[in-house]
Amino acid sequence: MTGDVAALYAATGRRLVGLLVSAGATPALAEDLLQEAYARLVPRWDAVQHYDNPEAWVRTVALRLYLSHERRARLFHRRAPILQSPAVGEGPSPDRVVVEAALAQLPAQQRVVVVLHYLVDLSVDDIATTLRIAPGTVKSRLSRARAHLADVLGEDRDE
Repeated sequence: MTGDVAALYAATGRRLVGLLVSAGATPALAEDLLQEAYARLVPRWDAVQHYDNPEAWVRTVALRLYLSHERRARLFHRRAPILQSPAVGEGPSPDRVVVEAALAQLPAQQRVVVVLHYLVDLSVDDIATTLRIAPGTVKSRLSRARAHLADVLGEDRDE
């Protein structure tokens, strides 16, 4: 059993960390959240291994953990402002910086549906199932996110 989970992690871990980073998590937080998701998978592996897509189960758990983290962080930041130092390194491309800054302005719930729709290429129904929300809620969040991103990025909304 542990070998099967390790094989799933080897096949999907890097992609899921990238997904969480795209959703707004820091690389370190993304790795922690994914580790927690896989830790929750181990006792459920006998059932999850028979799912059509065990990676989707891990992705769902990791994204829910991320959204919970964002809610807690938002509450913390209201009560105790903290200083954050910028990351040191070579740095991303200018386009990536602009897009990440625009995504960072979105509420976490909108950011997650944008990432699932455009980066993971999930349908509205699949996102609704993953996040346990109505398809109309997914459409609403996508619409609001697109409108905000168009304003921030200076794009024509009709494109």
